[in-house]
Amino acid sequence: MKRRILFLLSTAALCLLAFALAVGIGSAQPSGLGLFANQGSVGQVPPGGNAVYDAAKGEYRIAGGGSNIWYDTDAFYFVWKQSSGDLSLTADVQWVGTSSVAHRKAVLMIRQSLDPGSAYADAVSHGDGLTSLQFRGAANEHTYQVFTQVEGPARLRIARQGSRFTMYAGKPGEELKAVGPVEFVSLKDPVYVGLGVCSHTPTTLETAVFSNVKLEESPARQ
Repeated sequence: MKRRILFLLSTAALCLLAFALAVGIGSAQPSGLGLFANQGSVGQVPPGGNAVYDAAKGEYRIAGGGSNIWYDTDAFYFVWKQSSGDLSLTADVQWVGTSSVAHRKAVLMIRQSLDPGSAYADAVSHGDGLTSLQFRGAANEHTYQVFTQVEGPARLRIARQGSRFTMYAGKPGEELKAVGPVEFVSLKDPVYVGLGVCSHTPTTLETAVFSNVKLEESPARQ
């Protein structure tokens, strides 16, 4: 009788374990965003923004609205994770379709928080092909930028080394050239790092594709 009870208990335990493995109980679940953990709007944006990760292609297709990433307030759609220490984020950037909005923006960004006025630095591709390093040194201050000679579509990188932020830009498949660095951006760990799209108009959406995305992270400095 005891053996039968033990057999039944063992069988039940195995069944529970199999069920747990099948549904993922007790294990970390993938976010569906590849390298990143979450997505959502920063600031005031129109409805419909979204990000779709194609694991087979390794691409992020992001639709975002918002009036701008500029001055002292941002409005855009963001795919992000939190990170600490030195890091770099690299991606090929390509706009989907044509648009009359020259300054729609696709960005590789590192920022302090999800507040619209957060300090940040980014590598940005504009709708008219302009690429630049943008930064807001402290919360609610004005944004500044350093231009590059590279016109989109482009491969961009934003790198953080302590308090230094450097942008790298070039054509996909070519050597990237450094822009900066700037040391006017005060960010404390952890930071938000990710990809974003701003339509540069308050009521419409624009879409960009980020491919060959690479995120490199180093341990936080003590």
